[in-house]
Amino acid sequence: MNSSLESLYSSCNTHTETAPLLHNSHVHTPHHGHAPHRRGPRSQRPTPPIPPSCPQERLCRSQPVHINAFRRLQEEQQQCRPSSLPAIINPFPELCTPTGSPILSLIHTTDNHIIKVYSEDGAGKVVEVPADMRARDVCQLLVYKSHCLDDNSWSLVEHHPLLGLERCLEDHELVVQVQASMTSDSKFLFRKNYAKYEFFRNPLNFFPEQMVAWCQVSNGSIPQSQLLQNFLNSSSCPEVQGFLYLKESGRKSWKRLSMFLRRSGLYYSTKGSSKEPRHLQLLSDLDDSSVFTVTTGRKLHNAPTDYQFCIKPSKVRSECKELRMLCAEDEQSRTCWMTAFRLLKYGILLYQNYKSPQQRKSPVSHFSTPVRSVSENSLVAMDFSGRTGRVIENPLEAQSAAVEEGQTWRKRGHRMNALGSPSLLHPSSLSSVIHRTQLWFHGRIIREESHKMIMQQGQVDGLFLLRDSQSNPKAFVLTLCHHQKIRHFQILPCEEEGQMLFSLDDGSTKFTDLIHLVEFYQLNRGVLPCKLKHPCTAVAL
Repeated sequence: MNSSLESLYSSCNTHTETAPLLHNSHVHTPHHGHAPHRRGPRSQRPTPPIPPSCPQERLCRSQPVHINAFRRLQEEQQQCRPSSLPAIINPFPELCTPTGSPILSLIHTTDNHIIKVYSEDGAGKVVEVPADMRARDVCQLLVYKSHCLDDNSWSLVEHHPLLGLERCLEDHELVVQVQASMTSDSKFLFRKNYAKYEFFRNPLNFFPEQMVAWCQVSNGSIPQSQLLQNFLNSSSCPEVQGFLYLKESGRKSWKRLSMFLRRSGLYYSTKGSSKEPRHLQLLSDLDDSSVFTVTTGRKLHNAPTDYQFCIKPSKVRSECKELRMLCAEDEQSRTCWMTAFRLLKYGILLYQNYKSPQQRKSPVSHFSTPVRSVSENSLVAMDFSGRTGRVIENPLEAQSAAVEEGQTWRKRGHRMNALGSPSLLHPSSLSSVIHRTQLWFHGRIIREESHKMIMQQGQVDGLFLLRDSQSNPKAFVLTLCHHQKIRHFQILPCEEEGQMLFSLDDGSTKFTDLIHLVEFYQLNRGVLPCKLKHPCTAVAL
């Protein structure tokens, strides 16, 4: 699949360059024909202005040059300065000239705009961005300032609290242009989004066979590479079809219609499931619209299901009449509609955004293995019993080694207690607080809040978080996403030989603290439906 997509990617001529983090559009450049370090003719050099006190006297370059911007400031300082203190002479007058100064042109840029980005905890950070700065560059700047791990999963979210809508900006979108279409109450959020390009890795999970027209014609024998090529290639004609609930304009009622998503737009049939042109009515255009997730819940719009999304025209700010409120029957179909909308609108640009960070970090690769995430590359089963370490390839051997390692952790804890460690005096103090420093632990949040965080950061397999249990004050809960469904697993404490242990499988596998438990299930699936891959984290700006 990768080779087929690479050929399509290399044949496309719409390659976009990565914009720099800081853009200076008014940098003074020397005249052609003169080297930058040489002085030009005397007639081309700007002559310093003459002070009004001595108009006939010619100034030397070692004397200060007064400009209008600093004259008022100097007069105010003269009033506040005692008469006994002499005035300080500026030794670098060429840096204060109003024209031709490269230093002033770097500072006083006219194309920069001020935006404010908020984090999950409500804190905001003001960022100055040029007009041609993309969403990916703003995320990289915030990652650098917040000292986060740049794993290419951060995103900039356009949030409309009054409308109850939000969407993740594409990496190539210009932030200033998006801000121009936002209202005063709208804001940008800085958040993780693991599902941003997950459909490139597992396309069959995002596009069910019954919803893709050409999959039904070929009886579901379309390979993954051709599945994505039909969406990325502008010459092909893919079509996503199915039933959606449409909220009628000006009413609270919803109507179930058969809809078809094509490159030309989203259509609904006025007569059953008929595809005849005379029965198809255009609902929304893809070029001038964006797809949003509805965050206000099911009760506000009286929706038939919980899987709402909205198509909002780009020029519309707060007019609710122009919003196309839609509702799918399940999460998989909603994800399919929204992903197909992005692919049909942007095409090969999404694949360029997906490949550009990988090409920047690994320019040359002599191996044909697929690119894995940071957590997968850093967590492999190893054997250090010999002189050199080796990777355990056999799954059965890796499982037995993991169980043995779990027993080693328990023996290590007993040995520390026997030697008189602080945990002997306070057996439960360390294990009860050490997990609170981890990014995947979120304390006393309710079940609904954990659902919201998982859905916001992308419902991909292995996305998880840990929280305190509401029913049992001594227990914890593991919230895990698998196959776009969120499940909860209770972690119960158990005491053994005077030491507090934690178990997820009713005591079959026990751990001294929650960090050991998470590390174990990052390597082994155990009783879970999948391994723990992506921690659900919240950054503070």
